[in-house]
Parts: sequence; C-alpha cells; structure tokens
Amino acid sequence: MLLATLGTITPVSAAPAKSAKEISDVTAKQISALQDIKKSITKTESKVDSALVVEQRRRSSVGTMSKLPDLKTGVEVQAGDTVLVDIRAEKVGDDLLNAIRGGGGGVRSFSVEGATVRAQVPLSQLSKIAERGDVKRVEAAVGAITAHLDVSKTTKSKKPRAELSKDAKAKQIEAKARQALISVQAVKTGEGDRAHAADTARAQFHVTGTGVKLCALSDGVSSLVASQAAGELPDVDVLTGQGGSGDEGTAMLEILHDLAPNAALGFATAFNGDASFADNIKALRFQLGCDVIVDDVLYFNESPFQDGIIARAVDAVTADGAVYFSSAGNEGNVAEGTSGHWEGNFVDSGVSIGKFAGSAHDFDPNPNAKQVFNPLSANSTNVPVTLFWSDPLGQSANDYDLYLTNAQGAVVAFSQNPQEGTQDPYERINTPASGSGLRLAVVKFRGEDRYLALSALGGRFKDSTDGLKKFVTPGVTRGHSAAKGAISVAAAPAASALPFDLEPGDPANPKGPYPGTFTSASKLERFTSDGPRKVFFNADGTPGAETRQKPDLTAADGVTTSVSGFNPFFGTSAAAPNAAAIAGLILSGNPTLTPAEVKEALTATAIDIAEPGTDNRSGVGVVLADRALSYTGASPQALATAQKPTIVNDADGSQYLKPGTTSTVTVPVLNSGDGTAASTSVVLTTPTAGVTIAPRSKQYGNIEVGQTVTNTFKVTVPSTFVPGDQVKLDARVSFSGSTSPTTKSFQLGVGEPSRDFKHFAYTGPAIPIPDNSTVGATVSIPVTGVGRASKVTFSVDGDTCTAADAATTVGIDHTFVGDLVGTLTSPTGQTATLFSRSGAAGNNLCKVVFDDAAAASFSTVTSALAPFTGSWKPTTGTLGGLTTGSADGTWTFKVTDAAGTDVGSVRAVSLHLAGYVS
Repeated sequence: MLLATLGTITPVSAAPAKSAKEISDVTAKQISALQDIKKSITKTESKVDSALVVEQRRRSSVGTMSKLPDLKTGVEVQAGDTVLVDIRAEKVGDDLLNAIRGGGGGVRSFSVEGATVRAQVPLSQLSKIAERGDVKRVEAAVGAITAHLDVSKTTKSKKPRAELSKDAKAKQIEAKARQALISVQAVKTGEGDRAHAADTARAQFHVTGTGVKLCALSDGVSSLVASQAAGELPDVDVLTGQGGSGDEGTAMLEILHDLAPNAALGFATAFNGDASFADNIKALRFQLGCDVIVDDVLYFNESPFQDGIIARAVDAVTADGAVYFSSAGNEGNVAEGTSGHWEGNFVDSGVSIGKFAGSAHDFDPNPNAKQVFNPLSANSTNVPVTLFWSDPLGQSANDYDLYLTNAQGAVVAFSQNPQEGTQDPYERINTPASGSGLRLAVVKFRGEDRYLALSALGGRFKDSTDGLKKFVTPGVTRGHSAAKGAISVAAAPAASALPFDLEPGDPANPKGPYPGTFTSASKLERFTSDGPRKVFFNADGTPGAETRQKPDLTAADGVTTSVSGFNPFFGTSAAAPNAAAIAGLILSGNPTLTPAEVKEALTATAIDIAEPGTDNRSGVGVVLADRALSYTGASPQALATAQKPTIVNDADGSQYLKPGTTSTVTVPVLNSGDGTAASTSVVLTTPTAGVTIAPRSKQYGNIEVGQTVTNTFKVTVPSTFVPGDQVKLDARVSFSGSTSPTTKSFQLGVGEPSRDFKHFAYTGPAIPIPDNSTVGATVSIPVTGVGRASKVTFSVDGDTCTAADAATTVGIDHTFVGDLVGTLTSPTGQTATLFSRSGAAGNNLCKVVFDDAAAASFSTVTSALAPFTGSWKPTTGTLGGLTTGSADGTWTFKVTDAAGTDVGSVRAVSLHLAGYVS
C-alpha cells in the first residue's frame, strides 16, 4: 500500500495564493526559498524528515543556504557526518538491521513490535535507507523531556550552567558512593512523606507497601549504587540492559521508597526512543510484575489528538491490573500566565507566505484584525515547539508547516515535512539558544482546514515589544499522560518555594505546608501544565471525539533526595512518584483492589486546592495518604513466603539429595509483611516423577512480623535417578489475609557437586562493541559433555593486564567501563547481569572472575581499580540461577554500551562449569 501510494506522487501544488499582509519581504523570500526545496523533493526524499533533507542540501550545495543566512536546521551532525535517526519500517528484521550496518550505521536500539530502529547513520546514507520498500520514514531521532526543574542549573535568568562531562559525572557518583561506605549519615526522607500524611498513615494503619512492586521509568539510574550504599534505596529490579543514563530515575525511586518503604522496586529507561519506551512499559508489567508504574517523560511526537504507541502501552498494562501514573508536565497554564500553548481551528488569514506556500493561520479571533504570528517570550530560547493537527496518525493528507522568525523577519527554524496521506500530522522545531523577538507562524501548504495544537514546551507566549499580541488556550498536557488508563499528576510544593523566577518579573512562587500537611489553602506550582485534553480519534485512527479531564490529581514536589541535581527535586517529575507511592500503600492495605478502585480512593479523598471542584490545573485536588487508606479500610497484611530449604541426608548425613535415599528437608517461612500471618501452613509438592514427600503439609502456626518459623519434610529420591538430575519443590504457603497464598519453587540437585571444572573458552576474533547501542556484542559459547551443572563461574580473560586504550592483551578492552552492561544467558534462557554501568572512567577488564562466592559485587568497583581484575559477584542475579536444566547447549555472553564516545571489543572470555560426582 505504501509503495503504491508513493509511486503515484505528483509534484505538490499549493493552495491559491492571496495578497501578502503583515509580513516582511525578508520573511516572504526566505520561506519561499524553503518552499522551493519542499517542491523539489524526490519520492525518496519525501520519506525523510525535512530538516534532514535541508541539512543534506546545505552540505552539498552552497547556494541552498545563501538565501537563509540565519537558518538552523536543528540537526545535530556528529563525528563522521552522522546523525541519530528513527527509522520507521513495515517490520524490523535482520535484513533491515544488516542494511543499516552495511551502510556504516550503528544500531542503537530497535523494537520489533514498534517496527522502529534507532540508529546513528551517515547523512549520505539516508536516501539509500529511505528508498527501501520496507522503510516508511526516516526521522531525526524523536526527542523527549522529563518534567524536572533543576534548581542547580537554572538561575532567575534561566541561563543553564555548563554540563559536567561524562568523566566528571562518573567521578562525582564514585565519590558519593565512597562517602556512603565510610560515613554513616541519616537517610534523607522527602518532605512529601509528611505533606501527604503518609508517615501518619503508615503508623495508623500499619501499612508499609509490603506485597506491592513499584516501578519507575525515566532517564536512568546512574547513581543507584551510591544511593544503595547510603541506605537510601534497597535492591532495585532493573530491566536487563535498560538502566539508561542519568539520575532522575534514582531520585524517583527514592521518593517511592520514602513513602512505601517495604515495597519492592523496579526500573527501566524511557530514553531509547518512543517504541523502546512502549516496550519497557509493558516489560515492567509482564516481565517484572510491577503493580504500580510511574514515569515523568514526554516524547515530542506524542499526539494530543490520538493515543500513540506509548499511550497504547499504558492502556495495555492498566487493562492487566497495573496502576499507571505520569507527570502532567511543567509546560505552564493559562491561569498563571505561564502557558506556551495555543489550540483551535485553522483560520485562513488570507496572507500568502512564500512563492509556493498556501495561507498563514490567523491567530487573532477579532474578525477586524489579522495576526499571522504568535510571539514568544525572550526566555523561550532553546525549547522544542510542536505543531499537530486533527488528522489520524499515519494518514494525514493535509499539509501544514511551521516557521520561526526573529524580529528582523529572518527565518531561524522551520519544519515542512510533506503530508501526502501516509504521514503523521506533526511538525517540530527547536528555538535557537539565543535570539530576540521570536515568533511562530503556521502555514497551510495545501489541504483542508483542521484543528491545530501549537506548543512551545517550556516556553511561553508573550506580547512582543513591536505590537504583537500573545494568544494562548488551555490544554497543553498531552500524550500518554492523557491516556484513559493513566493518572496524570500536577504539582504543588511540599516545602520551600522554587528558588528562582520562571521568567524575570514573575510573581513569587508558592511555598508548601511542610512540616504540616496539605490543606485547602495549599497552592499549585505556577508551571504545572493545564488540561483538559481534547481527543479526536480512537487509537486505531477511527473517529472518536472526547474530552478527557486532565490532570487527574495533584501531589508534592520540591522534596529532598540524596541525588545530586535533585535536592530539592522540583517538577511534576517529583509529584508523580509521590502519588504512585500512595497508590502502593493503598494496594498494600487492600491487595485485591482494581486500578479503578485505587483511582477512586485517591480522587474521592483529595483536597480541593484550586478552582472549586474538579479543575484543569489540579484535577480533583491534592491527595492525602491517611484519607485514602481510611476510605479503603486498609489493614496490615501478612506476607508469609517460603525461604531456601536446607537438606540433611538421612543415610550419610551429607547436605545432598542422593539416589535411593531419604533426606530431611527443612523449609523456613518468613513473614515479611505488616501483620501477623495467622494459621500458617505449608503444602510441599513436587512435579518431579518418582520423588515422594511426606507429609504433604505441615502447620506453622502464627508467624509474627519479621519472624521465621521452620518445619521439616521427608523427601525420597528414587534409585533410578543419577547425579545431576533435578528435583523441583513447590512450596505453597497459606495464611489468613488477602496476600495468601504465596508460592515459591526451588530446584535441588541430586548428588554431590563435583570440584572439577570443565572450561569453555571463546577463541574467535575480537568482537567490536557497538557504541551507545542496545544491540551489543554477542559471544556464543557452545557447551557439551557437562549435563547438569552444579556450579557456574565466568571469566573475562587476558594475558597482560593494562589500562591502555585499545589494549589487545586484555579480555575486554573498552575506555570508560562504566558504559558497559554484561549479561550471561544459559541454554535454557536464564540470565544473570555480571556488570552494569560500574567502573566509571576506568579502562578494561582482564583476569576477572565472576563467582557467586566472591566477597563483593562488581557494582562496588571504582575507576581507581582499573584495569579491573579479581573475583566479583554478579551485579544482578546469581550464576547459580543459570543451572536450571542441562548446561549443554549454547551459552550467550552479551556486552552492550549504554553511552556515547567510548569504544572497545570483547576479546577473551571463558565459561567454567562443574557437574556432579558420579
């Protein structure tokens, strides 16, 4: 269908030109020059982002840009004249991936379900990729923002401070981790815990988050180890290879842990592209079992008018029983005069812009006046601007363009992608880092009038000094935060006010109630985004108009964390995890509640803090944990679970199950919950044919909070078993309470583990590790003749250990080992993460042994230890967990690089396996 459509493309014709009004000759000539380019694009170029096309033309023809002296394409061209792009395809398979690599591209990530590849490719190869029949579109990599206001980077004049280098950031994190290990400090608890009355709710209802898993998506968790060393965070289940880069995720996890200290935690990055973000949302639910999920991210291409791939992922996990929270955004609101958003019907101004252009939109609703520009404030520099219109995604045949000019009329940024029936109704630019008198114009190149949405994300529309009036409307919040299944969260300060003016001359920012709790007198942050969200289409693109009340509710920001750059933590990025943690407490006290019932508990008990009733800034108001738990009748739940059994063989007193013998197996049960596990019993069964257990069940009585009770069972193994066979025990623990029963399975090897190891080394050529790519370098290690393994170790080998760049005598040569994530996967699909973003700026791994019996995890290493040697525990999981099933088959060692610039190769690694004594 796509090929047929493109095959019949004819040169575009513009809507009839009208006489020019209120526009300078400079602007008209420069837009005309851009429209010349648009008219001349080939069928292949029509599949490429217009900014990329112009950047290509600029580099190949000096004359292309001579008429546009102030224009910036916004394309970030990196070393080797390469650009980061998102390739939208019919499907993603080896053929496409190999073609990208064959053209000198590096695959950063890909989503099979989302049919998208993110890759760093040479500009010269864009057309070759676009001309493939399985490629729909090649776009400049879609950007994303979090909803965080960094008080350390912003002054009252909003001038950002210089970013720390990767090396400097790594040293900062290492220093924090070392300090945490040698100096015991009081754990920092965010003021949101008190402002939301979560502390008193835990004390009153004896509910702490037990039995619930809270998970976050953001940029990354680079300081996770440092926060754990400082006692700020417990273990966190990080989706394999998806730890990301940055620390907003770490700060969000600290907020979740502050309010729900006994909840399990999980994380995945949202910053590998929109398709990867959607994949990770679903993975948190369907792979990691997260009950509550929260994010603080907006992708620029998320439509306000239709649920896209990320919003559909949100609805998928909520349909499965997860509760989903998302930050409403920091894009301002009309009521506070902080908005950079306008939406409404296209109004033909009658003003023709450019030789081939159609008509400019008239922002002024006064029929006796015309204004084709919407002026931006002086502080609206270096912000993304998006334009959407009311066509279905992937089906727009109405062609609108977006232009940014300065006070002198020069075009400084543009977006003019063709819309010919298969493209998205979307254009995006970035305002320059400096400039004055900036103003936006929307041009209908051709097609029907449509409803428009124009947003300067983080900017503000403001009357200009040369007589232009600003035009704003409510409704800037959009995307997956506005999905039906999402709970969109606005922000109100918990304690001190935001310590800078949003723009010079703004009113003072509000303070929070801390050390008190929120009341009806509490104020919203002036920057919090407003709603509602008007939607025109169902997720499949069919008509489905509705207006969604967004945001849904309000929670605290301006709270303390231990994470550098997030202390205090301002923005709806901080508010969303505060609300999510309260949902975790609700579920902990009532585990059977549905997402709709959790939302009802939050909204029915919220305190109105803005306009009376539900409003478009605060939703229903600010949530309070004690009121929500009272509404649901929360009660402390027990959580009794079986722990690892111990074995005493009745025949020889050894610690092993053996063929033809009976063993006494002790099964401990721990109550890690908030209430007494009354009338606890264990049923121990096995699906392993021939193995018998007596008795089948035993009573454990009442188990108090934190107590472990043990009992014994007799397990008999048939004489037909051989060493290395496995016995699976299933322990079902029943007790009074909603979290009952719990089940756990244990794999016990039959026979005595051998002390002799077999060694399997990789002997192939060095394998380059793709820079800043989730694809990674993969080493396959075939194993035969072991059968069942009793013990696994893995080594990164080498002959001569050195920290030199590109060393050929080490097992893994790589500058900045802190970029790397290494995983080992067994033939049965079990995975352990050996190392993950540890080692900072240190170079190279050499003679490293990963062993469950090692004294410390590799996550504790610092760059001072480079080149890295010695014995270490895996960072996540255990090597013992890889012994399920036969060890014979292909083992896979994979190394991915999670950050740019530094490179290296996998050279020499070995797998070491011990079986059982015959």
